Amino acid sequence: MNPLETSNIIFVNGKKTIISKVDHDITVLDLIRTNLKLSGTKEGCAEGDCGACSILVHDGLSSELKPINSCLVRVGQVVGKGIVTIEGIGNDIKPHPIQIAFSEENASQCGYCTPGFIVSGISLLNSNKKINDDTINDAISGNLCRCTGYSPIIKAIKVASKLSEPLKTIKFLEHNKNIKLGNVTYYNPKSLEEMLKLTIHKNYNFLAGGTDLNLRRPIVNEKQNIIICLDSISELKIHKMTNNNLIIGSCVSIEDFLGIVKNRIPELVEILQRFGSPQIRNQGTIGGNISTSSPIGDLAPVLLALNSKIHLFGHDGDTSVLLRDFYLGYRKNIIKKDQIIRSIEIPLPSEGYKFFCWKLSKRYDQDISTISLSIYVKTKNNIIEDIHIAAGGVAEIPKYLESLCKIMIGKTIEDSILAAINQIDKFVQPISDLRGTSTYRIEALKGLFKRLERCLKENSNTMSIMDFKDE
Repeated sequence: MNPLETSNIIFVNGKKTIISKVDHDITVLDLIRTNLKLSGTKEGCAEGDCGACSILVHDGLSSELKPINSCLVRVGQVVGKGIVTIEGIGNDIKPHPIQIAFSEENASQCGYCTPGFIVSGISLLNSNKKINDDTINDAISGNLCRCTGYSPIIKAIKVASKLSEPLKTIKFLEHNKNIKLGNVTYYNPKSLEEMLKLTIHKNYNFLAGGTDLNLRRPIVNEKQNIIICLDSISELKIHKMTNNNLIIGSCVSIEDFLGIVKNRIPELVEILQRFGSPQIRNQGTIGGNISTSSPIGDLAPVLLALNSKIHLFGHDGDTSVLLRDFYLGYRKNIIKKDQIIRSIEIPLPSEGYKFFCWKLSKRYDQDISTISLSIYVKTKNNIIEDIHIAAGGVAEIPKYLESLCKIMIGKTIEDSILAAINQIDKFVQPISDLRGTSTYRIEALKGLFKRLERCLKENSNTMSIMDFKDE
């Protein structure tokens, strides 16, 4: 059977749905619950934190089902795609084995969170990953439960893994077209050249994943708005090696980036897993995280410490800039209106160097950083020969701490760390907010430098706070 071609439609649980009839720029969650009357998908936080709105998306050609938060995705972003809600997994007449397992293993009490957990569970069961505590915990890291407790949920997924069959999806060809929803028009260019032609419009925004922009952009605007979606441009999804540098397209998702660096820069695995849940990682992009210019973005300190380069594209052609020169101020960067990040060039760690990436947050998973610190360091005979340090949450921008690095080079590990601890307040100016006071952030940085000393003196590659135990 030949795949069907789509035109301003989505397939919802295998059924064709014309989305041109939607007359407002609403979220996919609103479409599912209000327009399609599929109320199994729940609204909890509406900010991507609780996972109650989780659905599965697919491109119609592969069997890969990716979980996302439907509250963080606009309808215009799913043109030509397929989605699966809890109703498409099973029903009371023919439940899926995972739904039976949740019932029999007492993995649901009030049930409000249950559809989201089942969606996350089925995405794991439908993947080629091994089913164990680590993969299950990661799969459900973006799903919150207030009454059941996680033990029976984890057990139910393990039971279902022995009984489950792959979830089948309808095959179709993705064929994104432009679509107008109320006063917002979505364009889906297929190339950078096509994208540039669309910038003749006055009121436009570029949109990749939207996990940040979709929270800040109001649903209704007074003026006509143009949204130029970037996720159909293949040039922005490349990854390749050049002279020991990893080139990553800006629209590579965080989840795909995790797979790419797993063997190349294994030090990044934990920080990327803690970046967010699979729902966030599948939707968020590398370029989007950088261009939001948040002072607490998790990727920026990592890329700053490795001296990464940003490649921009716009009407002036291709230009490049070091990430250290990219940020101008709070939520500000050098990108012009018609420019996008084309790719990021990341030097791989050199032999003899150690790379540490640490993040402190109120929750271990699925939380915004209070402090993040990345350290790229080379030592010899207990002397720090070279060091590059970058931090998030210490200033209005992610900061490369060049002056701090200079006072640490050439000293013994002990003297270098002591100098950093004693003078740290000269180099950072953290603010006080809900995540932590300025005093806490400075003391937390001092603690991280003590951790660095321990790792260097013990020649340890330990990067996770979960691996440190009281003596």
